[in-house]
Amino acid sequence: MIKKFVPYLKEFKKQVLLMPVFMLLEVAGEMILPLLIAGIIDKGINGGGGLPVIMPYSIGMIVLAFVSLGCGILSSKNSAVATQGFGRNLRKALFEKVQTFSFNDNDRFSSASLITRLTNDVRTIQGMVGMAVRMVLRTPVQMIASLVICLTMNAKLTIILGVALPIMALFVVKIMKKAHALFKAQQTAIDGLNNAVQENLIAIRVVKAFVREDYERGKFKKANDDLRDASMNAAFHIMKVFPVMTLILQAATIAVYYWGAFDIRDGAMLTGELTAYVGYISRVLMSVFMVSQSLNQVTRAAACATRIIEVLDSDPDIKDGTATELPEAKGRIEFKNVSFKYRTGTGDAVLHDVSLTIEPGEFVAFMGGTGTGKSTLVNLIPRFYDVNDGQILIDGMDVRDYPIEELRSRIGMVLQKNVLFSGTIRENILWGKPDATEEELRQAARDAQAEEFILATPDGYDTFLEQGGVNVSGGQKQRLCIARAMLRHPSILILDDSTSPVDTMTEAAIRESFHKNLKDTTVVIIAQRISSVETADKIVIVDDDHIAAVGTHEELLKTSPIYQEIYQSQQEGGAMPNG
Repeated sequence: MIKKFVPYLKEFKKQVLLMPVFMLLEVAGEMILPLLIAGIIDKGINGGGGLPVIMPYSIGMIVLAFVSLGCGILSSKNSAVATQGFGRNLRKALFEKVQTFSFNDNDRFSSASLITRLTNDVRTIQGMVGMAVRMVLRTPVQMIASLVICLTMNAKLTIILGVALPIMALFVVKIMKKAHALFKAQQTAIDGLNNAVQENLIAIRVVKAFVREDYERGKFKKANDDLRDASMNAAFHIMKVFPVMTLILQAATIAVYYWGAFDIRDGAMLTGELTAYVGYISRVLMSVFMVSQSLNQVTRAAACATRIIEVLDSDPDIKDGTATELPEAKGRIEFKNVSFKYRTGTGDAVLHDVSLTIEPGEFVAFMGGTGTGKSTLVNLIPRFYDVNDGQILIDGMDVRDYPIEELRSRIGMVLQKNVLFSGTIRENILWGKPDATEEELRQAARDAQAEEFILATPDGYDTFLEQGGVNVSGGQKQRLCIARAMLRHPSILILDDSTSPVDTMTEAAIRESFHKNLKDTTVVIIAQRISSVETADKIVIVDDDHIAAVGTHEELLKTSPIYQEIYQSQQEGGAMPNG
C-alpha cells in the first residue's frame, strides 16, 4: 500500500532527506540533556563542586536546548513542505483520475463519496505521512539510544523495561486490530453526510417548493447521528490506549525509583545517575506510547488509503481509442444493432437491437414516452456510456476507436440538466470554443436567441453568473447552454430536450439559426412538442427499448399510432408536451 503513495513525495526528496537529519540532531540534543542534569546533581550539588561546576553544565543545557529547538523547527518546516506538497499531488492525481471516469464509474462511486475521498481522506493520509516520516526515525532512534544508555548505566534496572514493553506492545496490537474496521465505518458515514448535504443543496428549490424542509432535516439528522455514532465507536475504542499506557508508564517509573533507591543505598548508583536513568527509561516508554498514539492515526489513514487506492486503481470502463487516421468530420451517425443496459438499476435492457442511420446535415428528432431510452441513445454517441452489443459509427468509424477528446470535439451537446459555472456570461459561452473571436461569440449568442437578454443585463457579456447559473431564469440558462454548444460549430449537435424551457417562438428562431448558420451540421434533438419536430428531416419514435417508427411528420401521422396519439393529445391539450 505504501508504494502507491511514494511517487507523490518524489518531488520533495530534498525535504524528505533534510527532515530526518534535523530530527536526528534534535534527538541527539535531547539524549545528552539527562547526562548534564546528572552531572549537576552528582558533581555540582552532592559532590560539592558548587556554582563553578554547575555553570558549565547549565550553559551546555541552554545551548543544547536552543540547538534542539532550531533543529526541531527546521525539521517541522521541511515536514510541512513535504506533506502539504504530497497532499496537493495526491488530490491532483485523484481529480485527474475522476476526469477519466465514465458515467458508470461516477454512478459506482457516487459524487458524495468522491468528494470525501478528495478532501477528508487525503487530509487524513497527509497527516499520517507527516507523522509517519517523523516517527519512523525519531521513535526508533530515541528508543534504541535510550535503551543503550540505560543498559550502560544499570543493566539490572533495565529488566523492568523487559517486562513493561511487551505488555504495552500486546495491548496496542489488540486495540488496533479492531480499529481499522471502525475507522472505515467512520469514513463511510462521512460519505453519507456529504451525500445528504449535497443532495439537499442541489435540490433546494424542490425542497422549498414542496415544503419538505422537515423531511430533509430528518434525513440530515440520521446521517449526522450515524457519523456521530461511528466516530464515537472509534474514539471510545482508541480511548482505552491512553489510560492503560499511562498506567504502565507510571508503574515502570515507580519500579525504577524503588529499585534504584536500593542501588543508591548500596553505592552502586548516584542520585544524579538515577535521575538521568529515569529520564531515559521514560523516553523509552514514551516512545512506545507515541507509537500507540501514532497507530491510531495510521489505522484511520489505512482505511482512507484503501478508499483512495480504490479510485486510483479503478479501471475506467471507457478506454481511449487509438486510431491515428481519422475520417473527415461530416456528421454521419450509424447505429448498428445497438443494445445497452445500465450497470446499476433494474438490470433490464434500456435499448435492444437498435439500428438507424443519420446522414450528414440532417435534422433528426427523437420522440417517445418517458423512460423509453431516448436520452440513453444520444448519450451513447459521445461515449458517455459504451454499448453492450452492436456498434455506433461516426463518419464510418466506430466511436470506440476515436480518441475520446477528438470524438467529443466533433460533437456539441446541450443536456437535459445543463449547468452554468461560476464566472461571467462570456466565460461560460467560451467553454464551447476558448479561442473564439468576439464576433463568433456574439453570433453564437444571437443564434441561440440569448444576446437580447445578455445586453439587457448591467454588465452585458461580463455579467457574473453564480454557480449553476442561479441568477438567470431557466430559459435564459438554456439559451446560454445552446450558445455554448453552437459556438464550436460541431459536425454533430445534440439537444436533449433542451428547448422545452423556452417558448415556441424562441424555439422556432433557434431552429431557423440551425438551418442558416449550421446548415452542414447534423442536428439531433430529443423533443416532446410536435411543433419542435414538424420540420425535421426524420422523426424517430422510440418505444420500449426499440425504434418503433421512422419518418417525416406527414408520414408518421399516416403510419405511426404512437405519433398519432402524441399529436392528438397535444392538439386536444393545447400543445402541451407529452410526458
